[in-house]
Amino acid sequence: MSIQNLTSYFLQYGAFFIYLIVLLEYLNLPGFPAGVIMPLAGIWAARGAISFPLALLLSVAAGLTGSWALYLLGRFGGGKVLDFYFKKFPKHKPVIEDKMEFLRQKGCVGVFVSKLLPMVRTLISIPAGMVKMDFVKYTVSSLCGIFLWNLAFVGAGYFFGDAAINFLT
Repeated sequence: MSIQNLTSYFLQYGAFFIYLIVLLEYLNLPGFPAGVIMPLAGIWAARGAISFPLALLLSVAAGLTGSWALYLLGRFGGGKVLDFYFKKFPKHKPVIEDKMEFLRQKGCVGVFVSKLLPMVRTLISIPAGMVKMDFVKYTVSSLCGIFLWNLAFVGAGYFFGDAAINFLT
């Protein structure tokens, strides 16, 4: 998917496009390029198509919504969901089992740190729900990590995006 295609989607669907793509990525669905959308949202903000705070707010809200969905899935569907997930993605089993143990030991700090790590940041929500981490503590830890991660990506697009696009074209 090219930058021109993404830009046309943004022009067609507006700011909701940012929310939707970032939400789908935080739900750990393959093929949704939030790592491209967030810097692109920063570029759009730098060009005045959307405000920077709104672009950041939409990406954080989408990340938190996706994280809550996976947390609740882990909390109430736990074992069954995990068994299904491991059948589809057997290579993820050791990562998730390690994260569950990490969460039991580190709690909120574990969620915060995990939200700053690629791939793990979306997966950590399921084990957090399965170990029945306090929802408010989970939310605060997730929100802080999501905010920093998304700020880095949206901010990179805002401050360096035009230079990257000029370099690529």
